[in-house]
Amino acid sequence: MTEKTTQTKVAEAQTAALRIAGLSDEARADALHSIADAIDASHEEILAANETDVREAEQLLEAGDYSQALVDRLKLSPSKLESITEMVRSVAAQADPLGKTQTARRLDDGLELYKCTVPIGVVGTIFESRPDALVQIASLCLRSGNAVILKGGSEASHSNRVLFELIQDATADVPDGWAQLIEARADVDTVLEMDEAIDLVMPRGSSEFVSYIQNNTSIPVLGHTEGVCHVYVDKEADLSMATDIAYDAKVQYPAVCNAVETLLVHERVAADFLPKIAAKYADAGVEMRGDDAAREIVSMEAASELDWETEYGDLIIAVKIVDSLAEATEHITTYGSKHTDAIVTDDSDRAGIFMRSLDSASVFHNASTRFADGFRYGLGAEVGISTGKIHARGPVGLEGLTTYQYYLEGDGQVVGTYAGADAKPFVHEDFDGSWHPGSLSNQ
Repeated sequence: MTEKTTQTKVAEAQTAALRIAGLSDEARADALHSIADAIDASHEEILAANETDVREAEQLLEAGDYSQALVDRLKLSPSKLESITEMVRSVAAQADPLGKTQTARRLDDGLELYKCTVPIGVVGTIFESRPDALVQIASLCLRSGNAVILKGGSEASHSNRVLFELIQDATADVPDGWAQLIEARADVDTVLEMDEAIDLVMPRGSSEFVSYIQNNTSIPVLGHTEGVCHVYVDKEADLSMATDIAYDAKVQYPAVCNAVETLLVHERVAADFLPKIAAKYADAGVEMRGDDAAREIVSMEAASELDWETEYGDLIIAVKIVDSLAEATEHITTYGSKHTDAIVTDDSDRAGIFMRSLDSASVFHNASTRFADGFRYGLGAEVGISTGKIHARGPVGLEGLTTYQYYLEGDGQVVGTYAGADAKPFVHEDFDGSWHPGSLSNQ
């Protein structure tokens, strides 16, 4: 059978998008449970495909073509597959994001305006390394009534193909073409040029990769380029808590975008805190790179200017001692990426100043930056994290995959009645109500 062109796949997704938007809440949720069941029943097949990808990636790592962080993100395991199916079921359990009436406004008696949530349409996703991203994105798109174009990295091609085929087989009752897999690198540029057919592009990968996507398409792009996250240990911090948070934020999973990259420490507590966290980091194999003040307290490599703006994605952390809360927020504003930043302090007033002084998508008080995640936020999962301010921000779940339409319910009204010298005034009165066809509140 001849392989379909990218243009054909996108056209099929456009057609499917109009039909999937009309599926019932129950049908979309049932399809997700079928996906979870299929993955649960296919661990052996998935892991065999993933082993091929990992083996090839490790060979390229030895040749210097791949990073260890990429290989780490690529690996699947039985426990990882279990967490993937838990995520899919969590998405299925989320409240239906479609058809919600956001506002209901009476323009006049018998003339009512409703603002209601609807799918975005066709979503194009281009992602690197992580095969679990394919399942996350497809699940969220299905639950929110969107068609999806999936382009994974070549390093995960075997894993992605198996997972996509399982999803296709499990969703036989969903309009055909709702999910499409493209694999050729050249097809990325084709997708980016299809601004009349694709409504949103969501890239997930390195900062260079995301920047390329942003600079080479006129389609709206939802995502972030870097995850340069900070933990600031304030002078009023509980140092035991600060040690646990700084450790978790770096070591729990260093390859992801919400891992901490720079640790800022107030000078008043640095002498007590740094030896404690340095010992824990040493046990975990973390390399510390510090400014002169930090290196006077603990032996570590010297940090360069480049370290303050680097997303390592690895067991490396930059350390800087600051003399004030203001210096901490100034450093984050200068070098951060507006992703996720945290303060550890027992002083709620200082926490409030820190949190209101930053422009990051997520700002935490006494918690690890690793909580910046759609599943942990209760969104079911996430298609990615956005550091932009338009449409969606932070971990993007179902709500970020919807937009809205205005529905006007009338009873024969015409604009002429409300224009001219004898114009009838509008009421413009908000009321509690939900839209359905023929839903005039006086009926």
